[in-house]
Order: sequence, then structure tokens, then C-alpha cells
Amino acid sequence: MASMIEDSEHEFLTGRLLVAMPGIEDERFERTVLYLCAHDEEQAVGLAVNRPVEGLTVFELLERLGVKSEIEAPRDLVLLGGPLERERGFVLHTDDFNSPDSTLPVAEGLGLTATRDVLDAMASQTRRPRRSILALGYAGWGPGQLEQELRDNVWLICDADEGLLFDEDHAHKWTRALAKLGITADHLSASAGRA
Repeated sequence: MASMIEDSEHEFLTGRLLVAMPGIEDERFERTVLYLCAHDEEQAVGLAVNRPVEGLTVFELLERLGVKSEIEAPRDLVLLGGPLERERGFVLHTDDFNSPDSTLPVAEGLGLTATRDVLDAMASQTRRPRRSILALGYAGWGPGQLEQELRDNVWLICDADEGLLFDEDHAHKWTRALAKLGITADHLSASAGRA
């Protein structure tokens, strides 16, 4: 695991997942899986992909915002992307939708859009992204802050895949991300140590 952390200090982690270690001091991130949408020397920005807002579906939210749906509303839940700017919506989606002026390419095949046009596309029969999540708020770090948390063993780093990002089985994404790393939760210590 040390090599993972050392490697992360020399590369940016945009497009990767952060998996919260047990015993994380900030309970808002307990058992959280975060997708890093941006990471450079100045900042890191991520969306939690496994924290649903219970009882609020994407299409109920779109209806509240006055977006008319052309399709039968799927039961996708709105996610709580993080503790910052919870009144703002962010849509992580496959790149079959692109708004030239507002979609940020995140990784191969994925984009992030935070403007009304993606909401209209989600309700459209012809412009809807193949897969998407709508999250309210985001998680953010300033210069060097995420790197310090990685050194302090707050997060594990995991490769993202469409299942972990977009599946509706939010309750098991954390254990699935750990399993992808070859780890089970009972093998992790809740307290970080140093060798």
C-alpha cells in the first residue's frame, strides 16, 4: 500500500476513486466512495457516488426544477456529492452527451456538466446520456490537502469503472471498491499507523 501512496504524490488522480478508510474522522465521509473529477497542484474536486438522498429521485428533482420529461422516469436517486455547495447540481455522465461550452471532460468516456442543458438532456429521448448520476454538492481540497490525507491513510485509491460509478446498488459500492483492491473491510484497521 505504501507504493500506492508514494505514486499518488507524483501523479494526479483525476478519474480515480477514493475509498474511505474505516474510522475516518469526518463522519460525512464514512464508507464513502468518491470519484475525483479534477486533481492538480491547486485543488482536488470529487463527487461521492454512493450517498443517495433518500426518497428523492432524479426525475422528482427535475420536475421541481420545471424540466419536462419526454421519457418514463427511471427511479435513479439523487446523490449527495459532498458537503460543499449542496444547492448546486453536478451531473457525471458518459460522453455521448456533451455541451461544448460547459462539459468538462474528466476521463476517457466521461464528462461532468453542471448546467441546465444536461438536465434537459437527461429528460430527453434522443439526447439522454447512456449513463449518468446527478449529485448535489461536492467534496473539495485545497493545495496539498488531499496528498496529506493520502499520507495519513485516510483514503485508498481505486480504479473507477462504470458499475462503481453508475450502478444503483449504493449500499455495497464501498465493499465492492475494497474488493476490487483485493481487500475486505475486516482486514482494515480503523487507526492509521506508521512504519
